[in-house]
Amino acid sequence: MRPEARPGWGLLAGLATRDLWHDRKVSLCIVASLVAVIAPLLLLFGLKHGVVSQLRGELLDDPRNLEIRLLGNHDLDRAWFARLAAQPGVGFVMPLTRSLNAQADLALDSQRFVAGAEVIPSGPGDPLLGARLAPPQGDSVLLSASAARKLEVSGGERIRLLVLRKLDGNSERGQREVTVAGVLPETAFPRPALLVSLDLLVAMEDFRDGFAVPALGFASGRPALPRERYARARVYAGSLDAVAPLAGWLEGERIETSTRLREIESVKAVDRVLGLIFAVIAWTAAIGCIASLAGAFLANIDRKRKDLALLRLLGFRRAAVGVYVMVQAALLTCLAFGLGYAAYLAGSTVFNRVLGANLAADAFVCRLENLHILLAFASALLIASLVAALGGYRAIHIQPAESLRDL
Repeated sequence: MRPEARPGWGLLAGLATRDLWHDRKVSLCIVASLVAVIAPLLLLFGLKHGVVSQLRGELLDDPRNLEIRLLGNHDLDRAWFARLAAQPGVGFVMPLTRSLNAQADLALDSQRFVAGAEVIPSGPGDPLLGARLAPPQGDSVLLSASAARKLEVSGGERIRLLVLRKLDGNSERGQREVTVAGVLPETAFPRPALLVSLDLLVAMEDFRDGFAVPALGFASGRPALPRERYARARVYAGSLDAVAPLAGWLEGERIETSTRLREIESVKAVDRVLGLIFAVIAWTAAIGCIASLAGAFLANIDRKRKDLALLRLLGFRRAAVGVYVMVQAALLTCLAFGLGYAAYLAGSTVFNRVLGANLAADAFVCRLENLHILLAFASALLIASLVAALGGYRAIHIQPAESLRDL
């Protein structure tokens, strides 16, 4: 028996395309039904992703949302800091002195003066620094925006760091000239503050405790011992999801903490609610789309039984007829997704202009990443292929003789 012919895939794709164009009214109806599902789903998911990403971005832009503040003073040794740094989710850890010793006066001259500025030790990876500022070292310091405004200074200028103490009934004032290496962003720290190296902060505490600190201008007092223990710590989580576990670990160490978990949980709740809404609508639309496509493809195959039978009579294999149906489904889906994506772009532009009018210039309310678009396209193509496979299964059972019945 002569084996069945094997026409090329190019011929098969060409016939499928010409058939769709010949029957363009039905093809447009199928495309319209797909666009009616794809475009709203892209807009809905774009709104969900845009709103949640905006909220999470605002939380991450404020380093205080990642901070776990230790309340009170404690006795923390280097081993404790090593155990803390080994915890999963830790983003930044820095020893800290007693709260009363973490303040100092700043002065440029007699007219520009900041009393009681917070002194914060900093180092590599400090969330307050952002991406453009280097951690302070030696005599270089960083100022918060409010402190820089009060002193009317900018990067490169020198200011005086003043520390007061009382020793043997005498009031003494240590001072040190430091260089302003930079200014923190306005949102990083709202209060007047000075970021310094840990060694400088320890020297300030030693000075207040009555030790000799030549760096602050006083050699009188007992020699300072190497620092092994600290009263507090600056602790930042590496992500929003790590804040709660780290706070729980610290509480397990009998250290009371303060966090912004309420704000973080609010964003997570919005994400969960929008995710549930999107899932319900998406599954409902997908089921309706599958039912609609299945009906359309199966009805189309029944309507074209003679044409498909003629393909079999002309030598197309059974598998080729099934692929023929799936190629048509893929072509229709690609066209529908392109139109749906164009509708999404138009709708998202309207949303971002109208709903985002009161947001920052770089804010958005409807946005999808390239990965989301690719996943959506792959999902649409997969669903259409599965539905077309049902029609293809029926198509491969059409006998070539059916094309001769009405002759």
